[in-house]
This record gives sequence, C-alpha cells and structure tokens, in this order.
Amino acid sequence: MGYVAVKGGESAILNAEKLVDYFRLKGETQPLNVKAIKEQLRLACDKVMSEASLYAPELAALALKQTEADTIEASFLLRAYRSTLSRIGYSEPVDTEEMFILRRISSAFKDIPGGQILGPTRDYVLRLLRFELLEERKEDKEKLFPKIDEDEEPPKRIPKVINILREEGLLPKPKIKKDEKPYDITRCALVFPLPRSGILQALARGEEGAMMAIAYSSMRGYGDIHPTLAELRVGFVPLKIKHPLTGEIVKVGDILVTETEIIAGKPTETGEDVPQFSLGYGLVFGHNERKSICMAMLDVTLKTENPKHPAEDQEFVIYHIDSIESSGFTNHWKLPHYVTFQSDLDRLRKIQKEKRKND
Repeated sequence: MGYVAVKGGESAILNAEKLVDYFRLKGETQPLNVKAIKEQLRLACDKVMSEASLYAPELAALALKQTEADTIEASFLLRAYRSTLSRIGYSEPVDTEEMFILRRISSAFKDIPGGQILGPTRDYVLRLLRFELLEERKEDKEKLFPKIDEDEEPPKRIPKVINILREEGLLPKPKIKKDEKPYDITRCALVFPLPRSGILQALARGEEGAMMAIAYSSMRGYGDIHPTLAELRVGFVPLKIKHPLTGEIVKVGDILVTETEIIAGKPTETGEDVPQFSLGYGLVFGHNERKSICMAMLDVTLKTENPKHPAEDQEFVIYHIDSIESSGFTNHWKLPHYVTFQSDLDRLRKIQKEKRKND
C-alpha cells in the first residue's frame, strides 16, 4: 500500500518543494555532479539499483542527488520510474561461471579452483577515519594507482566451489525445469506459499537493513541456521537476449552483480538415500555483499516446512523487507488523521465517563 499526499494548500505545498531544493543547495559548494556520484559513491548507487530492481547506474546517482542521499527515497523514485518503462522481453538465464571476476572468496575451503581473489574490500582495514581525505585532490588519484598490466587476461571461466560438494553427494543436484516460467512478482499478486522464483525476486529487491535484521535473528538463536560461505563472487556477467528477428542469442551488455552461495549446517531431506546439506542462494545488482549473504541466508530459512520463527515465515519476511512498502506506510502517519483520532478521543472520553459513573 502506498500513501501520497493529494490534498492541502497548493501554495504551501509548492513552497515546501522549493525549500527542499533550498536546503539541498544552500551551501557555498558547487552542485554535485551526477557522474561523480556514480563513480565515487558506487556502493550507494548499487544499493539503490538493487532495491529499485532497475539496473541504471546513472539514474540511481540522479535519484541520490535529488533525495540528498536518502537511499530509501531514492529507491522509491527509481522504482516509480521503472513502472513507466515498457516490457520488451526477457533476458536469457545468466551463467555466473562466465563472470568477469573482481572479487571471489570462500570461507569453506582455503584452496579453491581458480584461487581466492580479495578484490576491493574493507574487510581487512582498520576502521579509522582517514583525515587526509578532507583535502583530497585530483592529483592524489594518479599517485595511488600503479600502471596496470593490460596484457594479463583473467581466466574465462572459474568453476563453482559447490560443484566439489555436489560431486561428493553432499549437496543436492539442481532441479532445472526449462519450460517452467518464473513467477513475476511485478505482475502477479503475492499468494502464499510463493514458489522459490517468487521468493528470490522479492529478496533480490528487499531492503538490506531489514533483510539483515531478520537473517541475524536466525543467526543468533531465533532459528537453527548457522551457514558457511561456500563462495562469494563480485563481477560482471554478460546479459543476453533472444534477437527478436533472427531468434539467435545475442549479448547486449554486462551488468555488475554480487552472488553468494552458502551451505547450511542443517541437513535436509532431499529424497536421496542419505541426508544432504541445504544450499542458500543470493544474487543482487551491484556490489552489495551484506545483502547478498542475507538473501542466501533467508533463502535457506524460508525452506522450513513448519516455521517456528519469524525468519522462517514466508509472509512475515516478504512483507517486511520491502523498503518502498514499509516506508510508504511509515510516512503515511504524517498525513492528516483528524477524523480517526477524534473518534478515538470520543471513545476514550465516553469510557472514562462511564467508569467514573460506575465508581
């Protein structure tokens, strides 16, 4: 449910809109450049694209500028824009083994095929303010980066860690139904229980903070899932579509994604003769490792047949991780509630009056 103000003094509303721009631009600095936001605030742009479910880095940067870096409001703007776009087709399934890898790690095994690639991460740095950035200049950027050897090419395909476990029979083999169409949550009403394709769609555009809170509840005791990170990948994957005229599969570009595969310590019955581990999967737009891990975590918890905890309940999780829905309902309390509150006042006064009369 979305709430938007539709009534009020026109002059006051227009002036309120002007004040927003005034407070955004009232300082002495130059207006922010959208290109600079896209390049230097990349993680914020990736967060907005993920929650808006629209891969458009420049528009995400524009939304951040317009909303003064309010990421939820920026996601709202970008998802609203997405709703105006025509649906011209569907992409082909992405093979993430074709990923041009920027970062790839595993906490399950030390030595993995293709090796561990740390890539861009703050996991190993001290959490200290770098005061030299207060006076950062363009010239400083050239000193930071050595000349890159462009002759060295990365491997074309790096096999998945989970394939090792599948070969040993410790993980179930994927059940692929080529003719089955994915559940489209943007065109179909949410009817529970959702198929896994619908759950993954909802998780992929969920709000990072909400997903982390619910996943964390299971990690620390309100559930019994304690996962191990089989593999986390960050990189560019090819986007392919079927050519509308020739019918051939053609590549139309590359998109940056974060993919996570976790192994749940809780064995699951899969119809095999012996129990196997559960596999959780997460894939989101851009570089967003926390959200991808939480998505994989919730993918496992939502497979619970008899849910006992919030993280295991489909309806609870899906309805409470959407930042657009939750922010809309939260913001609606700022709109007039005069009539309903007067009704509450009259009811309470009447109850108090009856209570005093009886006493």
